[in-house]
Order: sequence, then C-alpha cells, then structure tokens
Amino acid sequence: MNKTKKLLDSIIEGIFEKKGEHVVTLKFDKTASAICDYFVICEADSTRQTEAIADSVEEFARKQAGEKVLHFEGRTNGEWILVDFGDIVVHIFQRESRKIYNLEGLWADAKIQQIKEQVII
Repeated sequence: MNKTKKLLDSIIEGIFEKKGEHVVTLKFDKTASAICDYFVICEADSTRQTEAIADSVEEFARKQAGEKVLHFEGRTNGEWILVDFGDIVVHIFQRESRKIYNLEGLWADAKIQQIKEQVII
C-alpha cells in the first residue's frame, strides 16, 4: 500500500471514529491547478464534534500512517476546520457551513467519491 493511500485510509477511519457524516473524497489526479492529491470532506453537528473529528484524524494519521499534520485552520471557531497533510487536505464542516462553501461544486472537475460508513477506497 502506498503512503498516500495509507494516510487516506487512516484519515477516513479517524472521521468515522467520531461519527463524521457525508464523507466524500475529491481526487485531483486530472486537475492541473490542484494543490494536493485529495480533499476529504465531512460534516458534523457541532463545534465540539468538528474539534473531536480533527483530533481523531490527527491521531489516526500519526498512529496508523506515521504522518503528522502540517497545518490546522479554523480550530478557534469550529465551523470549518482544515487539516493539512500536504498530499491530502481534510475539511471538517458544520452542516450549514458545508452548504455555503460547496467545495464539491467548486471542484466539480475532480473525481468525487462518497464514502459509506467504513468502506475505505
């Protein structure tokens, strides 16, 4: 298993560990302007849950893939937390914020895959 796939799997597992919902991946292999290989997007019901998911993603990535977070954004308000691993950027939204920013629509040229429960791609 390659490094990116192992990290992706651990991120998704970390999201589901804290009951993240409506998980999708956006793969940018055919997108010339992409800044990373993948976005992973999910949503949560509250600030507390977005923070718990971010912590879980960080922990699973470190323990299972040996990867560290390069940068966090949005931890102060919890509406949208971004967790940057370089090749993979995780977006953890509260439900309403996800609708407003619509990253899936913005990056519609990416390959989008919905992840159901703990079915790992």
